[in-house]
Amino acid sequence: MEWNKKMAVTGPSVYRGRHYRQGRPIEVRCENGLIAEIRDAGDTGNTADNGENGSLYWIAPGLVDLQVNGYGGIDLNREPLNPKEFYGLIHTLWSLGVTSFLPTVITNEPSAMGRLLASLNEAIVAAGANKSLGASVPGIHLEGPFISPQDGPRGAHGKTWVMPPDIERLEEWHRLSGERLRIVTFSPEWPASEALARWCGRRNIVASIGHTAADGDQIRAAVKAGAALSTHLGNGAHPVLPRHPNYIWEQMANDDLVACVIADGFHLSEAVLKTIYRAKAGRMLLVSDSVAVAGLPAGRYHSPVGGDVVLSQEGKLYLAEDERLLAGSAKPLIKGVEHLASIGLCDWQEAWEMASVGPARTLGIPAGQGLAEGAPADFVLMETNGLCFSIKQTVKRGQPVYGG
Repeated sequence: MEWNKKMAVTGPSVYRGRHYRQGRPIEVRCENGLIAEIRDAGDTGNTADNGENGSLYWIAPGLVDLQVNGYGGIDLNREPLNPKEFYGLIHTLWSLGVTSFLPTVITNEPSAMGRLLASLNEAIVAAGANKSLGASVPGIHLEGPFISPQDGPRGAHGKTWVMPPDIERLEEWHRLSGERLRIVTFSPEWPASEALARWCGRRNIVASIGHTAADGDQIRAAVKAGAALSTHLGNGAHPVLPRHPNYIWEQMANDDLVACVIADGFHLSEAVLKTIYRAKAGRMLLVSDSVAVAGLPAGRYHSPVGGDVVLSQEGKLYLAEDERLLAGSAKPLIKGVEHLASIGLCDWQEAWEMASVGPARTLGIPAGQGLAEGAPADFVLMETNGLCFSIKQTVKRGQPVYGG
């Protein structure tokens, strides 16, 4: 492969670019799916131009999305799951800089949830013949049905199938998933919530608090039992809450909870994002929570689980019956990075890490090592135009899977 404008591949697995943190030109040599060496490449352009005017592209760790319900018309909660469409979704996410993600199964009729989990497992196993495809899915996020039945906290999840934690049922779903569950979102307001958190801990599954109306005592008890994450904190909530106490403040104040947020410009205001960012002090992550209509034109759509939803021209997605209730995000994870940087909350490099190495470390997967020797060779080469990012090449296990 010949050198290409601002990015160069100097062999089948050597990539040249500008280190996203340090700004210096580097060469990344990959072997056996890992970064074997990172070495200085000498100055090849103006370090102040952010990759513009002929200089090298930036090299940064691949994005890791902990919550993907679908994208581009592909719905991971619609039966039957089409493996070809699932693989197409992976390719689409590669084009958006995502090198690992958790397909997310939400509240539904129990047997349907079981079938979806089994289908995802079968598709991931079949993708094993293509190492890049299989390695892009380190697990599955189960969001529900052990959530709050109350309007507001329940969000777009169907009330009919919300239920208290059922460990036996959870065991069965975990088995059907090929033991691929990596995050389980639940509400601590149920009496069996602590047992669920302990069950997750014994299986290296992250117990995450979300879609909850729990009080402070219930939240603290769940954390003591092992809950370590907050699912899209600040959303899945009543439109009106007491000033204090309430379940959002309780989670922000708990130092043992990492906070996931949707920073698409609609789910949380700048003030709320700033408050969570400061309260969590380095323990805030970005997720997309993207759904099937993400990437589609504005209009009214029907979801097999959430019902009728509306996508505005601006990209806001909400339930047709109540504009106050959002129905997931219609924007990819990279837009959250752009949004945090554009409102001046932090520099883009820190925002990028909230969407890449941070989520990977929360899952405990090797990608959490970031752009380092010995880490998985999962990274992107990109161009910046102000605070807008353009993915030029995505590398998975040392091989280009998009661009180049």
